[in-house]
Amino acid sequence: MTKTPLILLPGLLCDQALWAHQSETLSDIADISVADMTRDETIQGMAERVLDSAPETFALAGLSMGGYAAQEIIRQAPERVERLALLDTSARADSPENTKQRKGFIEQLELGDFRGVTSRLLPLLVHEDRLSDDGLIAVIQSSAENVGPEAYIGQQKAIMTRPDRRQDLKKITCPALVLCGRQDALTPLALHEEMAGAIAGASLVVIEDCGHLSPLERPRTVSAVMRYWLAR
Repeated sequence: MTKTPLILLPGLLCDQALWAHQSETLSDIADISVADMTRDETIQGMAERVLDSAPETFALAGLSMGGYAAQEIIRQAPERVERLALLDTSARADSPENTKQRKGFIEQLELGDFRGVTSRLLPLLVHEDRLSDDGLIAVIQSSAENVGPEAYIGQQKAIMTRPDRRQDLKKITCPALVLCGRQDALTPLALHEEMAGAIAGASLVVIEDCGHLSPLERPRTVSAVMRYWLAR
């Protein structure tokens, strides 16, 4: 059986560990690679870097910041993306409130204060029931340390300056999956309903008892949904 090339795009302060379960359990049907999202300060730059090293055609899945990059990739090269999955993300530009908060984080870092993912941020990332899951929290914090402060600043700059992509969603024609955790506090369900409504034929999947980092929080469920998406 010919395997589908599948490129996975991590979110802010995430690395390949975000997609560990999917990388392992979908390897029988997909040739999987996880993109490096730490080297560019614009979403456009991230997208161009992925396209430069990608196969001629491929399936594409991105979470949060990775979802912003996925939308830019399919805008730049729609003929190369065979199927698209947008997880816990948004098609909207950054809000003024979020941009102000991000600038505050950058100023804090420039004073030499990099704390990675702190206990204050964790309730925004995972369902409240998972805050006591030490193994999960350790993976999240380790990923943040691996990304590091310099790349984190670049990622925040990219997120702050991303364009609104809502009109571009209407041009997507490949099989599309829009997925989110029911309790995603950063990119709520309404944003995913908006995206799924704009993409013709898109499937909207809501993962129960799950926050923003769905591939880590509910790995088996997300992998099962992505298997179906890849086989559609």
